[in-house]
Amino acid sequence: MAKSTSGKWVSRVGSAGGGKTYSKARPSSFYAIVVLIVVLGLALVVYSRYEYQNPAKKVVVEPAIGTTQYAGLSIQDCGTTLPYLTSDSTDKGGFIVGSDNVVKVSPVSASDAGNNATVATFALEYPGLVATSKELAVPKAAGGTPTAADTFKNGDVCGAKTKYPGKTGKVVYAYWTTLGQVKPTLTTNPAKIKFVKDLRVTMAFEPTGPPVRRLRPRR
Repeated sequence: MAKSTSGKWVSRVGSAGGGKTYSKARPSSFYAIVVLIVVLGLALVVYSRYEYQNPAKKVVVEPAIGTTQYAGLSIQDCGTTLPYLTSDSTDKGGFIVGSDNVVKVSPVSASDAGNNATVATFALEYPGLVATSKELAVPKAAGGTPTAADTFKNGDVCGAKTKYPGKTGKVVYAYWTTLGQVKPTLTTNPAKIKFVKDLRVTMAFEPTGPPVRRLRPRR
């Protein structure tokens, strides 16, 4: 008899499908989750549409490929200005030396553009020129081999025909990044000198003490 009564109770519950009791038991957080999912979905759609219509602008570091700017150049040996570098009209690189030692900077690849457009890179691209923190060697002509008289290394002695004969010298680079800059910035690392508009740079082998003469570039 007890078994039969129990069976009828189970049957009633099953036919009701949980009824009002189940509905009341459904957690209220269920609806909050559904609403949150819908809101997040709409937000992602709106954000994606905005990103598509307003793409981030790519930051371009000058000098960029396809642009042109100029820099003044001077090379000194113990206070004596050396002859201009030979202009090479066949040069197809990013740095072209003009007849008055004005360097035309027109990057043609990433290797000589942006932050790679440095004096060190220029020296690597100019055939025969050596410009490091320890040595400065200047060829008589583009592609030529610098002679011993045109090669200067840290610890060498200034020549008899220079302004400071007999003094021990070292390689140093002086540069001015604006036309209004009076005192040059000095460095022994040419890779730290980046080509910018109106750059003037002096590559020098100088004894310790005397300042590097200011360069006034011509255009």
